[in-house]
Amino acid sequence: MYAFDIDATSKTELYRDLSAALDALTIDETDPIANMANMAALLWEYLPDLNWAGFYRLVGGELVLGPFQGKVACIRIPIGKGVCGAAAQTLETQRVADVHAFPGHIACDAASRSELVVPILDQGRLIGVLDLDSPLPSRFDAGDAAGCEALVRLIAPRLAG
Repeated sequence: MYAFDIDATSKTELYRDLSAALDALTIDETDPIANMANMAALLWEYLPDLNWAGFYRLVGGELVLGPFQGKVACIRIPIGKGVCGAAAQTLETQRVADVHAFPGHIACDAASRSELVVPILDQGRLIGVLDLDSPLPSRFDAGDAAGCEALVRLIAPRLAG
């Protein structure tokens, strides 16, 4: 069983500790699904005000649901559709304060109000996206985006399979 001492007094400390915990969880594991599952659980446990945390994997030219924490989710998302599809298409982090104002938003959970999606790249190749949803508008700030981007950089080679 794992127990982590996560300091949430500031986003800098929070994401530093999450990075150390994620590294410890995944350093010796080669299975990408196991690593995604543990990362989703870690974020779900330690990031406040989430209603969904998980992954969509690039499979056959579309995003396919991967390990997650939260309510049941959309299974397949076309590249370019919704926030996840936009992140996959542009290869840029999408930080959306109000998902209802996002053109083409896919409402898997009507309670979601804001979203952060980080593309996962390994050696320049898209392998999926990390998706975080919150029931609070404007939940994610630049510190969350930078922290999640750092987590994705750490884990990407461990998800490439």
